[in-house]
Amino acid sequence: MRRATSAVALSAAALFLFAASTPSVAQRTNAAPFPSLSDQRIGILSAEPARLDPAGEATGTPRSRQDAAQPPALNEGIAPRTPERALLPTTGDDEADARPSRSLADLVVDYAASDTPDEEAECLARAVYWESKGEPLAGQLAVANVIINRAQSGRFASTICGVVRQRSQFSFVRGGYIPAAPQGSAQWHTAVAIASIAMRDLGGDAAPQALFFHARSVHPGWRLTRVASVGNHIFYR
Repeated sequence: MRRATSAVALSAAALFLFAASTPSVAQRTNAAPFPSLSDQRIGILSAEPARLDPAGEATGTPRSRQDAAQPPALNEGIAPRTPERALLPTTGDDEADARPSRSLADLVVDYAASDTPDEEAECLARAVYWESKGEPLAGQLAVANVIINRAQSGRFASTICGVVRQRSQFSFVRGGYIPAAPQGSAQWHTAVAIASIAMRDLGGDAAPQALFFHARSVHPGWRLTRVASVGNHIFYR
C-alpha cells in the first residue's frame, strides 16, 4: 500500500514538472515566428533595393552593399574631337583614294573658280587675295591656314569671317568691311582655290599651328615661337 502511494506521488510530480516546462497555447500564439527586429535590420543593411526602370518597374536583383560600393566600369572612351576641316569626303573609289596626294599647283588648277560656295569661303578667299596675292602658293595657303587656325583656337572669333573682321588684325579691313576682289582676275581665281583647299585641309601646311604672321619688312619684336618663313611672310604661334 505504501509502495502504491509513492508511485502515485512520483507520477504526479513528473506530470507537474512536464506541464511547467511546456508553453501554453497562449504563449505559443504570442511567440514571434520571424527573426527579431535587430536581425531584420541586418538583412536590410546588407542588401540594396531593386532598381527601377524609367517606367517604374523593378529590374534586376538587389545588389549587396559591397557590390553597390564598387564604381561602375567605363564602357566607352572619349575620343578627341576631329576638326571639321579634317573630315573630308572620299570619292568612293578605293583605288583613287589610295593614290598619292596631288601637288598644291595641281589642286589650285582643280579648285580655281570665280565664285565661292558660301560666306565663310568668300571671307577667306578675300583675305587670301588682299593679304597674299603676290606670294607663292605655299605662302598663300599658309595665310589661309592661319585664319582657320585662329577660328579653331578659342582665342579669336569662332568663324572665319569673324577672324578676318576683328579690329586691328588685317590692314585691308576697314570698319569690319572686307573689300571685294576683281572677280575676273587670275589672282582671284587662285585665292578662291586656296580657300577651298585650306578649308578641306588638302594642301598641307608650311607653317603648322601658326596663329600670327608679318611681312619680312617689319620687325614687331614679338616674343612668340617662330614656326616658318614662307615667301614674304614670317609665321609664329
